[in-house]
Amino acid sequence: MSAPSNLSNPADSPRASARARHDDPSLAPDGLIDPTLLAAAAARVRGALPETPLIRSERLGAWLKLENLQTTGAYKVRGAFNALAVEVARGRRGPVFAASAGNHGLGVAWAARRLGLAATVVVPDGASRTKVAGCRAFGARVVHAGDGFERCVARARALAAAAGGHFLHAFDDAAVIAGQSTVAAELLAARPDVVVVPVGGGGLVAGVGSVLRRHGIRVVGVQVAGVDSLRRALAGERPPAPLPLPAPTLADGLRVSAPGRLPLRIAAAFLDEIVIVTETEVRAAVASLALQERVIAEGAGAVAVAALARVGGRRRVAIVSGGNIDAALLARLIASSPPRQPRPARGPRIDAGST
Repeated sequence: MSAPSNLSNPADSPRASARARHDDPSLAPDGLIDPTLLAAAAARVRGALPETPLIRSERLGAWLKLENLQTTGAYKVRGAFNALAVEVARGRRGPVFAASAGNHGLGVAWAARRLGLAATVVVPDGASRTKVAGCRAFGARVVHAGDGFERCVARARALAAAAGGHFLHAFDDAAVIAGQSTVAAELLAARPDVVVVPVGGGGLVAGVGSVLRRHGIRVVGVQVAGVDSLRRALAGERPPAPLPLPAPTLADGLRVSAPGRLPLRIAAAFLDEIVIVTETEVRAAVASLALQERVIAEGAGAVAVAALARVGGRRRVAIVSGGNIDAALLARLIASSPPRQPRPARGPRIDAGST
C-alpha cells in the first residue's frame, strides 16, 4: 500500500518555474486561474447545470460530493459547457471535436447539443460502452482511434483541422479548468478543511485548487499506481519520448500519459500532496460505494474514496467524480467483493448552516 507522496521541489521543477513566470493571461499572480474567469464560469454553469448533492457517510467519516449525479453522470460537463459557451459568445459556431475516454466526450456532446453545435468525439477502442452510447444519444458522432488518450487527441486535432472546426482539450484549457472549478465553488458553504480530488490530466484538481486554495482549504490529489504522471512531473521527472502508454486501470478516465501543461503549472503553485492508490483499492471502493452508500461510481469516480483512509482532516470531502460504469462490470465487482456489513445510517445532505 502506497503512502502519501510529499512532492519534491527542485530548483528546475515545475514548481519553481510556475512561481517565476506569470505570462499566461488566464493565470493570476498567485499561479491560479484568474478569479474573474472563475466568477464568469460559475455564472454560466449555475444557469445551465444543477448543483450536485453533498452527503455525509458515517462509515467513511467524510462527506461525498456526488458528481456522479451530474447531468451527464460526471463533472466533465461543467468544463465542456463553460468552454463552448465562451466560444459561442465570441461568435464561433463551427463544429467541435474532442478526445476522451468518455466523460469529457459526454460533456462536449451535451453542451454542443444545448448550444446548437455539431460534435465529434474520438474515443479509444476500449472505451466504455455506456459512455459511447451516451455520446451518441446526445447527438455526437463517435470515432474510435486505437489505444491511449494521446492517440485520440492526435486524431481529433486532425479531424478538427480538416473540417475547420474547434478542438476542445479535456483538461489543458483555461476555460475547461474554470468550468471544473465550479465543483469547488459549491463546496465552500460546507467549510471543509480538506478536499480529496481524483487526478488524471489535472483539469479538475487545477480548477478545484484555484478556488479552495484562496480560502485556505487543503487539497489532496489522488492517482492510481502506474497512472501517476502528474505526481512524477511535479517531482521533476522528465517523461521519455515517445510517451509510453500508462498501465491499464479500472479508472480509465484518469489514464493519460502526461498531465496538461496548464494544469501542471497550476498544480505546481498549490498542490503539496498526492496519494497513490492501488488497483485493488479502487475496485474495492467502487463495490463498497455501491453496497454501503448506495452510490454508483465508476473507477475514476471512486479513487478519492479509496484514498480517504490515508487523508487526515476534521471535515473531509471526497469528490465522487463520475458514475458512468458499465452495468456488467459493476455487477462483477460487487459479486467478487467480501460479504457486506450492515449499512450504517447515512447522514443528511449538507446544510450550509451546519457545522
